[in-house]
Amino acid sequence: MLNLSGLGLGHLLVRRPGRAAVSWVATAAFLLFALPADPDGVPALLVAAYVLLLVLAGADAARTAVRADFDRGPRPALAAALGLVLLAAPVAGTLLYGSARDEAVERELLGRLKEGDDLVAKASKSSFLLSAPDYRYALGLYRELGEEHPGSRAAALVPRRLEAYYDAVSAPYAAERHCEAVEPLTYLRTVPRTVDRKLLGDLAERPDAQLAESLYGCGVSRLGGTRPESGGKELGTLLRTFPESSQAGQVGPAVSGRIRQRVAALKGADPCGTTDELRRMSALVTELSGTSVASLGGQADSGVRDGVYACGVDQFKDKHFSEARRTFTDFAGTYREDSRRRHAQDIAVAAEIAEERPKAGKHLPPSGKPSGARMELVISNDAPDAVEVLYTGPVTGTVRLKACDGCRRYGSEAAGADRACEASGRTYPKARLRLPAGEYHFLYKRGTGATASADSYASGSTVEPGYSYTSCTYLIEKDPFGLDLPLFPDPLKPASLRR
Repeated sequence: MLNLSGLGLGHLLVRRPGRAAVSWVATAAFLLFALPADPDGVPALLVAAYVLLLVLAGADAARTAVRADFDRGPRPALAAALGLVLLAAPVAGTLLYGSARDEAVERELLGRLKEGDDLVAKASKSSFLLSAPDYRYALGLYRELGEEHPGSRAAALVPRRLEAYYDAVSAPYAAERHCEAVEPLTYLRTVPRTVDRKLLGDLAERPDAQLAESLYGCGVSRLGGTRPESGGKELGTLLRTFPESSQAGQVGPAVSGRIRQRVAALKGADPCGTTDELRRMSALVTELSGTSVASLGGQADSGVRDGVYACGVDQFKDKHFSEARRTFTDFAGTYREDSRRRHAQDIAVAAEIAEERPKAGKHLPPSGKPSGARMELVISNDAPDAVEVLYTGPVTGTVRLKACDGCRRYGSEAAGADRACEASGRTYPKARLRLPAGEYHFLYKRGTGATASADSYASGSTVEPGYSYTSCTYLIEKDPFGLDLPLFPDPLKPASLRR
C-alpha cells in the first residue's frame, strides 16, 4: 500500500532503498512528462505503464515484507494507516491534474476564440470580396466552439461574437452602401445552413430585411445612372427572393417614376441621350417580366416612342439631316398607328431634301395642312428612266413619275432646255400637285447605287398666288464615260395667270 503512492515507501520500510529508487525515478519521469497539464492529457499507454510499475512495486514490497524479520509492534499498523493516507496523494494528484487539464483546454478554446476575433477584425478592414475566406474561417471556429464545446467558457462567449461577426460582415449596410452590401448580406443568409440555428438565435433571420432593403436601394440608385438596366439584376433578385416584402412593392412605382422623369427630360437639351436611357429602361422592364413591373412595359414603350420622335426633331433642328431622316424613317416604319406618323414622314422627306439643299431644313415642315387657295403644279418627265420628286414648303410630300417611252438623253444643256417636254404627239408621264403659295424646295431622284448622287438634283422655287406652274425633268449626256447628270435650269415655269 505504501508503494502504491509512487513514493517507494514500502521498500524503505523493508529496508530496500535501491528498489525504492526505482519508484522515485519512475514517478519523477512521469511527473516530468505530464506537467504542466496539457489539453491532450497524458497518453493512456504511459499511464498504464506507470500504474503497472506501481502495482509491481507494491507486490514486490509485499513479498519482501512477508519474508522479512523485523520487530512486530505497532509499526505495521502504523504503516498500514500511513499507506491508506498516502494513497490519497495519487488520487488527489489525478483530480488536480484533471482540473489543470480542463483549464488548459479552456485556455486553448479561448485562444481559438481570439483567433476568430482577430480574423474578423482583419477582414473588416477590406472589402468582402477580399476578406470572405477570413470570414468563413472565423465562422468555422465559432461554430466549432459553440457546437462541439457547449459547456466551455469560450462557448458562452460565442453568441456575442456571432453578433459582432454579423455586424462586421454587414457593415456596408450600416453605412448605407447598398450595392456593396448585397454580396455580404447574401452570404450571411447562407450561414444557417452550416451553423445551428439555436446558436444563431435571432441572427439567423436578421439579414433578410437588410438584404431586401439593400437590393432595392442599389437597384433604384442605378436607375438614375447612364446604364439604368444594370439595376435590373438587384431588382429582379429582390422580386424573386422577397416578393412579399415592402421593398418589392416599391419597385413598380420607382421604375414608373423614373420613366416619367426621363419622358419629361425629352424636352431638355439631349433628347437623343434620354431616348437611349428610355430604351434601356424598356429593356429593364422586359428583363423583369413575370413580376409586377412587367405591367410597365406599355409605359416604357410609349416613352421610347416619344423619345424617338423628340430625338429626330432635335437632330433636324441641329442640322444633322442624315440622322434625322433615318430616325423619322424608322419611326414611321415602326409606329404605323401613331398619329404623328404622317408628320414624321414629312420631316424625313424634308431632311432628305436638306441633305442636298440645306435651306430646306431651315424650318420643320408644318404638322397641319394650311388653308387658303392652292396653285397647280404639273411635273412632266422627259427622260428614259423614272424619277421621284420630293418637295417641302407649306406642304411636304413625294410623287413618282414613270419612265418616258421613247425619250432619250439630250446631247447638251441647250438642247435639253430648248426641246424638253416639247415633242408634239408624245405623252409624257405627269404628276399634278395642288400647292399653297409659299417657298418650296425640291429634290429630284433618279439613279440608284453608284449613279444615285449624280442622278439627283435639288432646287428651290416660290409658288405665288394666282398662278399655275409646270416643271419638266430631263437628262443630258455630258460625261464622256456616260454618267448621267440632270439639269433643271428653271424647274417651275408659270403656265398661266389666273385673273
